[in-house]
Amino acid sequence: MLVSINALKLSMSEKCSSSRDRTALPQSLCGDDSEDFPEQHLEGNIVRRTKSSVFQERAQCRAETNVNNRFPPPLRSPGQSSASPPGVPGCIPGEIPCGVSAVSPPPLSHGAPPRPLYKGWRRRHRLRYGERVVRRARRARRPGAPPPPFPNGWYRLLDSEQLPRGAARSLALLGEQLAAFRTQDGQAFVVDAYCPHLGANLAAGGRVVGNCIECPFHGWRFRGEDGKCTSIPYAGKVPDLARVRTWPCCEVNGMLLVWYHCEGLRPTWAVPEQREIITKEWVFRGQTEHFVDAHIQEIPENAADSAHLAFLHGPAILGGSDLRYTRSKLWDFMKHNWKAEWWPEPEPNKHCSRMLLQHTATFFGKHFSLMDLTVSARQVGPGLVFLLFEHTFLGRGIILQTVTPLEPLLQNVVHKIYYQKNIPAIIPKFILRAECIQFERDITIWNNKQYLPKPLLIREDSSIQKHRRWYSQFYSEKNTRPPAPKDLEWQAQCCFNLLRGE
Repeated sequence: MLVSINALKLSMSEKCSSSRDRTALPQSLCGDDSEDFPEQHLEGNIVRRTKSSVFQERAQCRAETNVNNRFPPPLRSPGQSSASPPGVPGCIPGEIPCGVSAVSPPPLSHGAPPRPLYKGWRRRHRLRYGERVVRRARRARRPGAPPPPFPNGWYRLLDSEQLPRGAARSLALLGEQLAAFRTQDGQAFVVDAYCPHLGANLAAGGRVVGNCIECPFHGWRFRGEDGKCTSIPYAGKVPDLARVRTWPCCEVNGMLLVWYHCEGLRPTWAVPEQREIITKEWVFRGQTEHFVDAHIQEIPENAADSAHLAFLHGPAILGGSDLRYTRSKLWDFMKHNWKAEWWPEPEPNKHCSRMLLQHTATFFGKHFSLMDLTVSARQVGPGLVFLLFEHTFLGRGIILQTVTPLEPLLQNVVHKIYYQKNIPAIIPKFILRAECIQFERDITIWNNKQYLPKPLLIREDSSIQKHRRWYSQFYSEKNTRPPAPKDLEWQAQCCFNLLRGE
């Protein structure tokens, strides 16, 4: 027997008193918005929801969650319509803003939180909590007065194998959104990601046609060599001004690199090739990736700071990377000893510098010769480092370190190790693991330190000042400094996006 709508609403409102029953029913059955769910069928005391209505509810919950993250839900009087939220900035009275559902979230009853209507609720809750923690940390930190955010030079975009023929990738780095694509003949190009027509992302659904990338919105095609638009499907003539900005790029040592210069100048130096990698004498044995919340100059400056090696990197790697436990007496039987020297290279390689590092280890106060290692590091430009390893018994290899600025105070650091074929893979993997532990100790310092343009240096720190003078060549007069610390809330959003895997 069919019951009336009003009687059903009354019975359903009584059932909504418990959080379990309330969350299992749409909000329209507990209020006055029953017309918002036309696909629900009322037969007797049974509410049957179609598959599309369930998906609609989940989408509305996601939209409300995204909006509530930015704007708190306004308080409504009993007679106020849900279609005119006055608390949302830029909303026209009586008009529903984009992404806001006309159905308000169900009221809490008896203080019990509503059960989620979608599976990812717990994960989203953790991410929202993590975002608040990151924001508090950013506000408490005082990054000081760092140099201009992006030095001029070559930076790694991605590995060559990550861009197959006919593929396009959208990449965010250097404060820009770029589109990298590879033609069928193997040539790689890098252009601005946004189409000058109406701003569509060329790499988000765009196709590679010949030596051009096709916009997924209206089919405009842009040539990779110069960015010129070559075809508009619905136009008889292509405007001369229709073009996208192109970025100089090259592929060296299995990586696709892009040239950045704040004044738009062409490359002034080339990235050297490592002969053993090109000839396959050394093979790939592993890779690590880190995100560092600091200015890019802080990372290579460590090479000139030889005094920190004994204190920060002297304790055994067995103690891990957590600085609270690295000096534990449990691992006091092992010590690392370092001897380092840094110097800049003369012309024509003034963009390069070198560091010679001698490593020895002691166990219970006795020298252990098997751990003796010589590392020759060559810094090429602001973001590339070649770490050559030589060992008497364990052979030779190299770690390629690339530092790419994603934002002014957010760096993507990748370490790739190549080693001799005839050496068991466990050896280079152990070296990479040891390097990773030592590098993560530095990350703890970088993520929490303040950049001082005029530090208090002593005579033994003279190489630090020399390094800063050498590194200053990568800045131009038109370089601008990053915004003040109070305006750095974008850092919290960057780290939040990393937590979400975006």
